Amino acid sequence: MDFDLSDDQSQIKDSVDRMLADAYADMRTREAAQKEPKGYSAANWAKFAELGLLAIPFAEEHGGINAGLTETMLVMEAIGRNLAIEPYLATVVLGGGVLRHGATSAQQELLIPEIIDGKRTLALAYQERQSRFDLFDVATRARPDSDGSFILDGEKLSVLGGDSADTLVVSARISGHRRDRDGIGLFLVGGTAAGVSSKGYPTQDGARCADISLTDVKVGPEDVVVGKGGDGLAILERVTDEAIAALAAEAVGAMSALHEITVDYLKTRKQFGVPIGSFQVLQHRAVDMFTHLEQSRSMAYFATMMAAEPDSSERRRAISASKVQIGRSARFIGEEAIQLHGGIGMTMEYKAGHYFKRLTMIDMAFGNADHHLKLLADLGGLIPAAA
Repeated sequence: MDFDLSDDQSQIKDSVDRMLADAYADMRTREAAQKEPKGYSAANWAKFAELGLLAIPFAEEHGGINAGLTETMLVMEAIGRNLAIEPYLATVVLGGGVLRHGATSAQQELLIPEIIDGKRTLALAYQERQSRFDLFDVATRARPDSDGSFILDGEKLSVLGGDSADTLVVSARISGHRRDRDGIGLFLVGGTAAGVSSKGYPTQDGARCADISLTDVKVGPEDVVVGKGGDGLAILERVTDEAIAALAAEAVGAMSALHEITVDYLKTRKQFGVPIGSFQVLQHRAVDMFTHLEQSRSMAYFATMMAAEPDSSERRRAISASKVQIGRSARFIGEEAIQLHGGIGMTMEYKAGHYFKRLTMIDMAFGNADHHLKLLADLGGLIPAAA
C-alpha cells in the first residue's frame, strides 16, 4: 500500500506546517490568541482561509477543492503538533461534515462559501447532560409547527466552539422516546437567535466550549437539515467517525512533538556531569514512547482510510480500534514525558504539560478508550472471528 503523498498533498502539508509553526512559535502567542474575543486568533483563521485549508473537504461547485480525508488528516496533524486552537474541527469537520452529508443544495450553496471564506463558523450541539457518549440519547425536543417550521426546547452541554459560533447544528428529537435511535432531526440555529442562551468557558486544553439552552427557538423550513422521517442519527454517526479520524491525526501530531521535545530534553539536561539521555534506562523509556507513537500513526492512517467506508459496521470497527490505540498511547506518552521532564514538565510556560492536557481531552472526545474497547468487543473485534 502506497502511503506517499501526492504533490498537492505535500503542498498542503508544507503550507499548513509553516503557517502554524510561525503562528505558534512559543506559548506566549497561544496565550495571546486565547485572550481574543472569540478565544482564538482571528488573524490565524483568516490565514486558514487564505491558504484554502477551509475549502479542503467541500465540493468544487461550492468553492471547495473536493479533497479527501487524507488532506484533512494533514491539517489536523499540524494543528496537534503546534497546539493550535482555531475552530477547524468544530467548523470544517463537524459542522461542515453535517452540511456535506445531510444538507440541502440550497443550504450548502448559502453556508459553505462563507465557511470557505472564513466568514462563518459552526458548532455541533449534540451532547446532553444524560447522554455521555451515546449520540442517540437526545432529550431536546423539536415540535413541528403548521408552517413546516419546528420549535426547539432543550439544553446542550460542552459544545465545542459554541460560544463564538455563528451557526449551531443542533440535534433534537422529533418523535419517539429519549433513547430511541429513530426520530432524531438536525437543525441550523443562529448562535444569537431568539431563545438561544449560551454560557461559554475555557476547557483544560486551552479551547472553548459552551453550555447552550434552547427555549421556544423557532427554526424555519429552510434551516431544517433532517426533519420528520429522516435519519439524523446516521449523519451524526458518520460525521463523528470522520471527526475521530481527524482527532487521531491531531493526537499523532501532538505525540510526535511531545516525543521530540522529551528526547531533546534528555540530551541537554545534565545530572552527575553528563546528559541524562546517556542513561540506558531513560533511552529505553524514550524508545517505548516512540513505539507507541508509531503504533498510533499506523492506526491514524487506518482510521483516515476507513472513515469514508460506506458500511457503517466496518467503519465503526476501524474507528473504535483506532480510538483505543490513540487513547492508550496518548496516556503512555504523556505520562512518560512528564516524568522524564521532571518539574519543568508541569509548568504553564513549557509545552509538555499542554500537550498532555490536549491528548487527554482527545481521548475523552466522542468516547474514551475504554468506551470504544467495549464497542469493539460488542461488534466482534476488529477482525470478526470465523464462524
